[in-house]
Amino acid sequence: MAPTTIRTPPALADFKPLEEHLQQTPETFFGGKPVLYYHATGAKAWIPKSQRSRLPFFPADLEAEPTAPEGAALSEGAEETVEQKVDLYVNSQNLTIFSPSAEVGFEIPYPVISIHAIKTIGTGETKYPSVFLQLELSPDGGADDDDFETVELTLIPPPTPAGTTTAPAAETQAETEEEPTIGKKQPDNEATKLFKAITACSDLNPDPVEEGDEDDEYDDDRIVFEGDAIEGFQGVFAGSNSGGLPPPMPGSSGWITAENVHEYFDEQGNWIGGDEEVEVEIEEEEEGGVSGELGEGAGTVRRREDVEDPAGGGEEKEEQGESKRARID
Repeated sequence: MAPTTIRTPPALADFKPLEEHLQQTPETFFGGKPVLYYHATGAKAWIPKSQRSRLPFFPADLEAEPTAPEGAALSEGAEETVEQKVDLYVNSQNLTIFSPSAEVGFEIPYPVISIHAIKTIGTGETKYPSVFLQLELSPDGGADDDDFETVELTLIPPPTPAGTTTAPAAETQAETEEEPTIGKKQPDNEATKLFKAITACSDLNPDPVEEGDEDDEYDDDRIVFEGDAIEGFQGVFAGSNSGGLPPPMPGSSGWITAENVHEYFDEQGNWIGGDEEVEVEIEEEEEGGVSGELGEGAGTVRRREDVEDPAGGGEEKEEQGESKRARID
């Protein structure tokens, strides 16, 4: 969506206030009035003098220099800048900037805003917050960076936007004396409010996904397992030399699960899978593997009574001439 030049100022009736939008469920999420996140009149817009003809509300012959107090805080040697008074409409569809003096405005889609940040004007004790925008304008929407024109725009909202009421000085001083401010969050200044509004609306309008940006190989959301499925076992795959799922346990006829655990253990947790010895043959690996059968005693299931002497108070028997360590309960 390309930026649009407008000749008439927007009316507040064309928008739905954010407070009203948050208090009720919208009748539809499609169409309807755009939600107004921030509005200010009499804001200052700055642009480098070399870029003044790139936005419609900055005529090519504009010579107005930045005004005080922000203009006086500019450091010496800064790039020449021109100023224009504008009204700001940050809404859920676009950022609208209208200049009453130039009688022209600009509707900026949020994907056109490549960078937005809070910018501090001045140094030392004299500092003024503002919002910096970098716009990527391209008349033909080309993808090449050479097709874009970069515009650097600085927005300085007024300290108190029109339409906002403030408490009298006496009341404000009384509230300050009665309520200590230590530990209390200070309210955002107008530049921060403007920045947050642009951020929220930018999140509602992400960059469009162009054709070819995503690889087709990632379109499938299914989980793919590598390896060959083991015959007779649904969802079980054979392992490989490089790792992966191991084969089923020898002699177990597959995996021990909650459905067949009673075939291998009794209610006390004792192994009842069988008294026979299980012989396992290892096939020769393709590359430097081991061949032959397991050593003597491999696969033998030893019961507790086989290793304990009932009359010996828990001392283990001696098997094959070797002394076994005593079992400690």
